[in-house]
Amino acid sequence: MATGDPHDVAARLRSVLPPWFGDTAASPLVGGVLAGLGTGHAAAYTLLQQVIAQTRIKTASGGFLDLIAWDFFAGRLVRKIGETDSSLQTRILAEIIRPRATRAGLVQVLFQLTGRTPVIFEPTRPLDTGAYGVGAVTGYGVAGGYGSLSLPGQAFITAYRPATTGIPLVNGYGGPAGGYGVAGKLQYASLSMVQGAVTDSDLYAAIDSVKPAGARLWARLSN
Repeated sequence: MATGDPHDVAARLRSVLPPWFGDTAASPLVGGVLAGLGTGHAAAYTLLQQVIAQTRIKTASGGFLDLIAWDFFAGRLVRKIGETDSSLQTRILAEIIRPRATRAGLVQVLFQLTGRTPVIFEPTRPLDTGAYGVGAVTGYGVAGGYGSLSLPGQAFITAYRPATTGIPLVNGYGGPAGGYGVAGKLQYASLSMVQGAVTDSDLYAAIDSVKPAGARLWARLSN
């Protein structure tokens, strides 16, 4: 007997019955009524536990987790094809507390998407441009590029596309058992069939989601 199951609820009801019911355990009529009430209340108890779980991101599941994502991000963060509740939950929590409006925040969001560290160049930042008389960072081709004070509030970003996860159950050219006429092994495919892929639009949206207001960020994508 577990808390909230039909037997538990029936036992709780029996324990508070007035004494004039006598020995309720020996009465099949009273027992039947209590069992019916226990079943109904147990179903309500189970539903209540599910409802309580959906009120917190860490315990929500299924469509309720998708609704939470929509409520917080209005379609900017949605479940990927085949993505589990645990994975979506982790992404929601990470996005809510994500650092923004900083260089570190920009690096973090792109690295989490691609697994590759982007290259960021700020023309007004000496650590990016280098400077004469600053030791190891001085020299052509060493620090990154020419600086310019005429480009305030701007940065140039090179974001690297990730290696995709491929198309499940489909082999590629040169792979074992790959060939025309071999069911499920080789077929024409498109990028839309790649599961778990990060698109170029995802990268641009990620940059836009963390950039400081008023800043101008120039981005290019590379393999």
